[in-house]
Amino acid sequence: MNQRTLALIAVSIATIIYGLNYTIAKEVMPTYVKPYGFILIRVMGATAIFWILGLFIKSQKIEKQDYKKIGLTALFGIGLNMLSFFKGLSLTTPISASVIMVTSPIMVLIFSSILIRKPIGKQRILGIIIGLIGTVLLITYGNSSDSSATNSNWGNFLVFVNATSYGLYLVISKNLIAKYHPITLVKWLYLLGLLFIIPFGYGEFTEIIWQEIPTNIYWNIGYVIVFTSCITYLFNLYGLSKLKPTTVSVFTYLQPVIATIYALIIGSDSLNYIKIGATLLIFCGVYLVTRQVENSPK
Repeated sequence: MNQRTLALIAVSIATIIYGLNYTIAKEVMPTYVKPYGFILIRVMGATAIFWILGLFIKSQKIEKQDYKKIGLTALFGIGLNMLSFFKGLSLTTPISASVIMVTSPIMVLIFSSILIRKPIGKQRILGIIIGLIGTVLLITYGNSSDSSATNSNWGNFLVFVNATSYGLYLVISKNLIAKYHPITLVKWLYLLGLLFIIPFGYGEFTEIIWQEIPTNIYWNIGYVIVFTSCITYLFNLYGLSKLKPTTVSVFTYLQPVIATIYALIIGSDSLNYIKIGATLLIFCGVYLVTRQVENSPK
């Protein structure tokens, strides 16, 4: 099996984990743990795991000029990304959140154009416009009758901030991934990300009443720490080391499929015409963006 195939398998597994995460994390928030408190638990747990794993690999020194770039990557890939996602998910529904995350490839293209001067053709511009129209439609009118969606509009917007932040993370981390071992890089990303998150999460963390949390919710928290935080980051970093950022980001649009099926099976969310229409627009936009990206000459 060649390295490209292994990279595609790794990114596919990460996508499945992310797809299930929408509903699993939503069951925790905000009933048992508030979103910023949950993020602090998640990042503390993942930081500990990665620094322990780092003891078993060859030590690799971070070059002085790379700390600034690692700090920016941690801000967008850990700090802003996770804070906006969990806060948004606590206010909206799993299906809406997963659909908005599909805009990530569009944001990757925009940031690639700005930061590395990648040209945008007419078809991709059309794709960006269509995808963003779908996103605005879902943010503005995608209110849900689900009682767990306390503020769908604001929640959907925060998930879009998360998708934007994640798209920027994919672009700026590419050179670092080629330079450092995945565990060396990710342990520093999480440590610096933890510094960003502590001021936001500490207050909500101290409010957690641990003895009132049911056993199944502890399992959910464990899933988010081990699978969503650790395994997905390692698998995505491996994927990024062998594939283009746009290719990795394309897998994002499988997340709504997995998230929707799982949410409907366990009854945690429902579909309506606005969600369906907005989803079709976003998928159409992503298709136009990624089709031309993949077909463009190297």
